[in-house]
Amino acid sequence: MNILIHPTYFPPISHLVAMVQADSITFEIEDNFQKQTNRNRTYIYSPNGIQLLNIPIKHSKESHQKTKEVKIDNDFDWQKQHFKSLEAAYRSSPFFEYFEDDIRPLFEKKHTSLIDLNFETLELLSKLLRMKLEYQTTTEYFHEIDQLSVLDYRFLVNGKKDDSQFESYPQVFKEKQGFLNNLNILDLLFNEGRYAMDYLRNQKLIIK
Repeated sequence: MNILIHPTYFPPISHLVAMVQADSITFEIEDNFQKQTNRNRTYIYSPNGIQLLNIPIKHSKESHQKTKEVKIDNDFDWQKQHFKSLEAAYRSSPFFEYFEDDIRPLFEKKHTSLIDLNFETLELLSKLLRMKLEYQTTTEYFHEIDQLSVLDYRFLVNGKKDDSQFESYPQVFKEKQGFLNNLNILDLLFNEGRYAMDYLRNQKLIIK
């Protein structure tokens, strides 16, 4: 089955479950940018619980700005802060050091375009997960699509609408604060390593 989904910054597990189990993937790139969505944010399991990592963007005077036109605000060194947060959260996880050299360059390169960064993130994840990533992109925006031919997973970009529940797996602070569901895919990767793909293949995703 073909799926329609947003390219996001280190997507939550639900996005990767959808992508891994799809026959083909189409990424939505003609949408209007919306604040407080996973287009420019992600969530990790920090020592104090769930933590938001947000990419600052340059706000446009236009009321409706396409996501593919959004520029990143690099006046604030958000990349350094994000990587430090990942270190604090996952340095003691089983596979952080194994993947560290692969992910660090992404946080050392200056990006200007949000959507370019999101696609680069997905390419990196496909490498780390050893997942074949082939996709196409939209050429125009449709509010509704034929669900018989394409599963519309664009709602997943809004975390408040993503009710996905997944099986528990080991997490660094699980004994202290319990299992946190559907976090950033790096949470799964740093804790499960090469077993991450098996986990993604075996999960069920809620279809709205």
